[in-house]
Amino acid sequence: MTAVTATPGAEDVLASGIAARSPMQLFWRRLRRDKVAMVALGIVVLMVVMAIFAPLIVKILGLPDPQTQNQNLLGDFGEPTGPTAAHWMGVDERGRDVASRVIYGARVSLTVAFVATAMIVLIGVTVGLFAGYYRGRLDAALSRGMDLFLAFPVLVLALGLGVACADGCVKVGGTSLIQPGLAVVIVVIVVTGWPYMARIIRGQVLSLREREFVEASRSLGASDRRIIFKEILPS
Repeated sequence: MTAVTATPGAEDVLASGIAARSPMQLFWRRLRRDKVAMVALGIVVLMVVMAIFAPLIVKILGLPDPQTQNQNLLGDFGEPTGPTAAHWMGVDERGRDVASRVIYGARVSLTVAFVATAMIVLIGVTVGLFAGYYRGRLDAALSRGMDLFLAFPVLVLALGLGVACADGCVKVGGTSLIQPGLAVVIVVIVVTGWPYMARIIRGQVLSLREREFVEASRSLGASDRRIIFKEILPS
């Protein structure tokens, strides 16, 4: 007689100690194996902590406020001086402590990075979703808009926007909605960065809209809005 081996079912697999892992668990497992990525993650976490607790860190280290100017710390000819026991990174041309300014500068860098990235993702994903799903004239119009921004050299476009918004942009009733400073930097990064995100999302949507689960939703009478935001966007 020939022995018949039964195929293990789901209960047998679970009983053997093999458990399914979520995408987040798989991501974290692969990240832990990459030593370079873990070091980079540690640096990012350190920067975030330093930005959040900048006033406390400066106080603990005994450093002066980043805006405090002291001409007595400059050289004989008014030049910045190098590191000393009281000023680890020296002072700038106005006598301000460089170490204190670097610690507080983390706040500015992270604010610009997080806000600009969030706006790029929001605009790029929205434009890419509608361009890739509806195609036709809407896709052509949005794609030409992306090409228009991508045709300009990024540095030249950024400098032009920075100069144009030096006194404020988008004035409503005499009040500028975009004031000089961080707002202008964020706008420049967003304007030059969103087309790249939109092109990537558009290409993904063009592929996903032809998949079986989208066809199944469409055959069940799902609206375009539900297909876009409930089926394609999570994918």
